Amino acid sequence: MSTDNLLITNARLVNEGRIKEADLRIRRGRIDAIADGLTATGNEVVMDAAGAYLLPGFIDDQVHFREPGLTQKGDLATESAAAVAGGITSFMEMPNVNPPTTNGEALADKYARAAGRARANYAFYLGATNENLDDIKAITPDQCCGIKAFMGASTGNLLVDDPEALEKLFEHAPVLVATHCEDSPMIYANEAQAKQQFGDDVPMTEHPKIRSAEACKKSSVLATSLARKHDARLHVLHLTTAGEMELFDTGPAGEKRITAEVCVHHLHFDESSYPSLGTRIKCNPAIKSRGDREALRKAVAEDRIDIIATDHAPHLLSEKNNTYFGAPAGLPLVQDALLTVLEHYHEGLLTLEQIVKKTSHAVADVFGIADRGYLREGYWADLVLVDPKASTRASDAAALAKCGWTPFDGVEFRSRISATFVNGQVVWQNGTLTGVVAGERLVCDSSR
Repeated sequence: MSTDNLLITNARLVNEGRIKEADLRIRRGRIDAIADGLTATGNEVVMDAAGAYLLPGFIDDQVHFREPGLTQKGDLATESAAAVAGGITSFMEMPNVNPPTTNGEALADKYARAAGRARANYAFYLGATNENLDDIKAITPDQCCGIKAFMGASTGNLLVDDPEALEKLFEHAPVLVATHCEDSPMIYANEAQAKQQFGDDVPMTEHPKIRSAEACKKSSVLATSLARKHDARLHVLHLTTAGEMELFDTGPAGEKRITAEVCVHHLHFDESSYPSLGTRIKCNPAIKSRGDREALRKAVAEDRIDIIATDHAPHLLSEKNNTYFGAPAGLPLVQDALLTVLEHYHEGLLTLEQIVKKTSHAVADVFGIADRGYLREGYWADLVLVDPKASTRASDAAALAKCGWTPFDGVEFRSRISATFVNGQVVWQNGTLTGVVAGERLVCDSSR
């Protein structure tokens, strides 16, 4: 459908803490008008929402789309297709690819790869290492959405574990620093203990003990203390533990220097899922106890956690079907992410207004994304139409990610993504990709 002549009628708009019935007109990719009783003009195409909810598109601030260098697992085209099928209209992609994205040239290469191929809008992180401080200092806010620091992970030379390098990173970062917080020495000690107890046959139920709550909190304490010391912008990714919640303040995301994120799988699963799902839900940091999960849900509701994201990280099933130490960590999530979060609405845990704030509004505020994340006249028409009365059955067969599977195989979700719009173009409708590739480079400024 043309961006010049599209009118969505009879929708229930969820935006800025309110739900209201209204029509929405799109012109040249942007929201032209929001009002009751808009009428079609000329050859304007009309889409009747029939009372479904119209939300600003999900902005996913953490994905691994595997390009360049790991494209047997996924690439910018395949994973963005899965994303728009799940109502995600923009994504921010991580630097642990091959070669890693650790300088301006590598960033430019990624933007060139995404142009004309990404079905959703895109931005990329610069990766921090122990040695690339000069590249970090040279970066400008328009080149990346933030700087990713792996403070504990098996990510080759992207692991920032030198104390002086960490100090300099927080002292000199010109944009937001996004951290993966786990303490590697504690993890290595836990691994050695597990090997001593179980040999090579470590059960998956040991994962939250190896990637322990203590290892997470120790690293998060370090990150938040460094951010406060240097007055740096810090965004702590994929939090998993109740104990870490005390490190973060409540309140509006746009007013904080230190913000927090949780991922959909950590809100959905707990350690009771390991016996049935095994390595399919092996991820770092680990899915932990039911008490930790409930603490995360509470922190989302009280605005202690600001953003809900995915950490989409596909691996082939041939890789995942392995021993504990042989199976890589990460799972494909973008296609089912919004549906998963909407289950919290159906269960009465979150309102639709809260979900929109965590998946759209707050992401735009934290990363300084221009003209997106809200249903406002003049903003880009990145939208998702959700039917809360229709169901969606997730399955490996329906998975659009290149890896061809989902951790939610067989789950019946109580909502349906009826349509996804990127820059005013319909990219997903009635269970099918339309073939339109409408993604554009995001304009971000996380330097505030």
